[in-house]
Amino acid sequence: MRRVWVVGLIVVVAGVTLSGCTEEPKPEPDSPGVIVPGRPGEDAKTLAPGAAPRAAAKDEPNDTDFRYVRMMIKHHRQALEMTSLVPQRGANPTLKSFASRIADTQGPDIKSMEAWLTKNGGGPAHDSHEQMRGMASPEQLAALRAASGPEFDKLFLQLMTAHHEGAVVMATDVLQTGSDVFVEEMAQDVVVSQQKEIGQMRAMGTP
Repeated sequence: MRRVWVVGLIVVVAGVTLSGCTEEPKPEPDSPGVIVPGRPGEDAKTLAPGAAPRAAAKDEPNDTDFRYVRMMIKHHRQALEMTSLVPQRGANPTLKSFASRIADTQGPDIKSMEAWLTKNGGGPAHDSHEQMRGMASPEQLAALRAASGPEFDKLFLQLMTAHHEGAVVMATDVLQTGSDVFVEEMAQDVVVSQQKEIGQMRAMGTP
């Protein structure tokens, strides 16, 4: 009888052990990775599950971002200098309205870019004499200040068209090599809005 009891006990213990094993949760099958589109010129990346929230965070600005923002602030300031001459020296009412819209847009843009620089510590210093695309020369600005009427309108359209074309090139460049989300969005807006304004200026008489 004792031998049968021992064997029975072994069977009961074994049964409990096996039952406990069957109650353990089975591992979930591997979840598919998350596909994240790459930046311009880069392939898409597949991230491991759980890594997407970290990767979706704002990228740190690089030297290209700081360089673009500093240059574009100066670029916009010259545009404001040019548009400030239009109310008194221009003749075409359509041009005056157009210049006013440029000032209304680029003035706040400058403040946004200055705030971005402050938020990000100002970034590395750059040569203040660095050449910027589309900028009017001192001689061209002097000629614009001296002109009036239809002559002023014609010269303004020529200089501002070149100015906008330079800004589009600068924005396109930073979209290829920058890393900051704010700078990317701003550059995309420059490309879209200033290409549209180039078309408007050509319709007003720029060759």
